[in-house]
Amino acid sequence: MGTQLLRAPSPLGRGFYVARATLALALALAIFVTACQTAPAPPPPSPAPTVAAAGSFPRTLVDDDGTEVTVAAPPERIISLSPAITETVFALGAGEHLVGGTDFDDYPAEAAAALPDVATFTGVLMEQVVALEPDIVLAAGNNFTSQEDIDRMRDLGMTVLVTYAESVDEVLADIELIGQAIDAAEEATAIVDGMEGRIAEVEAAVADIEDRPRVFYQIGSEPEIYGPAPNSFVADMVALAGGEPITTTDPAVFSISVERLVDLDPEVIVLGDAQYGVCPADVAARPGWSGMTAVSDGAIRPVEDTIVTRPGPRLAEGLAALALAVHPDADISPPAEAGQFC
Repeated sequence: MGTQLLRAPSPLGRGFYVARATLALALALAIFVTACQTAPAPPPPSPAPTVAAAGSFPRTLVDDDGTEVTVAAPPERIISLSPAITETVFALGAGEHLVGGTDFDDYPAEAAAALPDVATFTGVLMEQVVALEPDIVLAAGNNFTSQEDIDRMRDLGMTVLVTYAESVDEVLADIELIGQAIDAAEEATAIVDGMEGRIAEVEAAVADIEDRPRVFYQIGSEPEIYGPAPNSFVADMVALAGGEPITTTDPAVFSISVERLVDLDPEVIVLGDAQYGVCPADVAARPGWSGMTAVSDGAIRPVEDTIVTRPGPRLAEGLAALALAVHPDADISPPAEAGQFC
């Protein structure tokens, strides 16, 4: 979309905790999408983070759950409960302050190698979190980190900041919010400025393309077909990339029926799960899919899911990759880290 994959109800978990998504039922989507059938709707967008003077503490911020969180001093010991947050903290230059992460952290390499795992797809390992004595815990909203775990940590006196973005703009705002929380506001602004420039480049490249094909972004395909929910940042990404997003019927549901896909008739199918072994030929061979325009036209295109669906510092590069999947002839420089699949 777990702890952004821990008990996660959203495709962001794919981006947040994307690593195991379609490899098996235990992988990202299969785990948290099952939970999403009864998950509560995402919280309303939070106000913009309070801007504190550089170096001034204590500072009070409003997180994405609408909770006022007071950070007493620059955090020396940080715990991250999603891969996107872990990646963001490293990008902000504060990786040395991370004392705990998740078992899905995979970027940068030192995140996977060095951090003890205090969160798995089963939930937060509370005893380990307590033992690490964090100054702040950066959690993932919309039940990626369960509300029970968030409440428990706060009851134990921990400072917990919750982030959950429903649009690309909110992803940028969350990077700045995390920067404010860990005393890296200037670094966050620099990252966001760079991302905004790349996003503007992509938007300009697709602005004059009249054709806006109906696009289905396949997040996963086991045991069901999964795609972006309405009002999600993945759907927002598809729109910014010059497509008309095909979504599920509910913000808290990420499975989509073949009947709905046939009815909506995608003109482009983007395979986020190509990263996990699903190829265009596999999709074209599915019973009932041959009548879809994307299948008959051969417009089934793999993409690197991690940079597209993980709401962190590489998201602007993910947008470039997605726009090239939607409009292969667009004048957009490809992301340097784009993988080759199928």
